[in-house]
Amino acid sequence: MRHLWSFLAGLVVAPITWVLVTLGQDGSSRTVDRWVEIGTFNTANLIEPAVYLGVGGVLLGLLGTLRFSPAGPLVAGLLLATPYVGMFVAPFEVRDAVPQGWKVFGDPLPLLLPVENGTLFLIGLLLLMATFSGQRWRPWPQAATTPAPATAPADGPRSDDFTMTDWPTPEPSERDTAPLTLGYPADPTPTEPLPRRVGGESPWSAPPRGQPHPEDTTEIR
Repeated sequence: MRHLWSFLAGLVVAPITWVLVTLGQDGSSRTVDRWVEIGTFNTANLIEPAVYLGVGGVLLGLLGTLRFSPAGPLVAGLLLATPYVGMFVAPFEVRDAVPQGWKVFGDPLPLLLPVENGTLFLIGLLLLMATFSGQRWRPWPQAATTPAPATAPADGPRSDDFTMTDWPTPEPSERDTAPLTLGYPADPTPTEPLPRRVGGESPWSAPPRGQPHPEDTTEIR
């Protein structure tokens, strides 16, 4: 099917390319001749023929370089090269067979111009050379199929088959730190013992009146 579509594309691209090349070459030559005649130039006048040539080049590039099928370049190359080859055998019959006096968008369409200057023959040979690639005739590679799962041998599992449970359990390592507890950390500084009750008196009661005050205290009056 891909060769059929490529064949049809070659039948369509060949005449379109002939027309585009004719418009581009004729427009470019008439524009440059006009510049020489008046002694000045305007590059905007060259945009239209350049567009014709550019579109024709894109079509030829797509047809000749895409790895779709060589049937299209083969057909288009033969159609474009045949008129120039016919000039070797019967040039007058070829000239009479090519339509003349046509116009496109008001511009003249001299289809004999690319035939006589050999442009069609050059393009046709380029397309024919694209058919000599052997890879373009081969079918496209198919997607790789999923391999079937490997089956276990009849004599049981092999000795080198391991599972996650076959690995030895790691030995418990010695802890360098003390285990965590829920209590508060021990205070390294000892605390002074609370005063005890002696002789039935409270340890927080006032001292006896007969005892002198310590030297480092002052009497409050």
